Amino acid sequence: MSSTVLGLVRASHPEPAAAVTTVAALLAWGAGHRPAGVLAVALTVAASQLAVGWANDALDADRDATVGRTDKPVATGAVSRRGTALAAAVAALATPVLALATNPTAALCATLGLVSALLYDWPLKSTPVSVLPYAVSFGSLPAFVVLALPGAPAPPVWLVAAAACLGAGAHFANVLPDLADDARTGVRGLPHRLGPTGSRAAAAGLLLAATATLVLGPPGRPSGAGVAAVAAAVVVPPLSWYGGRATARAGGRPVAAFRAVMLIALIDVVLLVTSGRLV
Repeated sequence: MSSTVLGLVRASHPEPAAAVTTVAALLAWGAGHRPAGVLAVALTVAASQLAVGWANDALDADRDATVGRTDKPVATGAVSRRGTALAAAVAALATPVLALATNPTAALCATLGLVSALLYDWPLKSTPVSVLPYAVSFGSLPAFVVLALPGAPAPPVWLVAAAACLGAGAHFANVLPDLADDARTGVRGLPHRLGPTGSRAAAAGLLLAATATLVLGPPGRPSGAGVAAVAAAVVVPPLSWYGGRATARAGGRPVAAFRAVMLIALIDVVLLVTSGRLV
């Protein structure tokens, strides 16, 4: 039983799931949610992240086995494909239920983000519009956080646009370590069509656009911290992609690109929360 639980945890993509859930909780706190509201947001986002991670590993089990992904419990047989798919279904059904603890409009927004992410897992992952679910799902995250506030206004356009750019940049950065393996298994999303150089450029540009939008979008003059955040968005991605190739997770996959995105995201969230300009 314990080995099955451990396998499910590993199959859930725990690092990005924890990072996105933490970001959502920080956003909720910064937006003015009470503790119960922060908890409802965090549980909703955690459930959606689990659903997407488990669905991804269940659907990609054959491809992961073909390329020898030893870090994938479903591909190695550490946990069953059927059990992982069932866990994904339970988490997916739990997401809108948990979101309803806020209000129906916010729950609809959270469900949109989940459905979009699941559509990436299948069938959009291997299409020229593979970036679209990332943009929609990431954009819906701060929208859900704001809409979950009692009597909250519509989320600011600049906030949703910045999150969408961040999500799109995350897609290009996250696929970079997998380009060769994906080519062997027939995955042909937008990053694969652009190639490594084009994907790095797209990721860097989109991450910079996300940070710049957060700094310049709200009314008022940009702060010194905002300017520093833009500088970080310029410097961090190239340093991680070209200087961090030795860093790898189990299975030999570099993680520098993913961690660069998470670092930029956390910088952006801290900037938002400390500035008090989230809504």
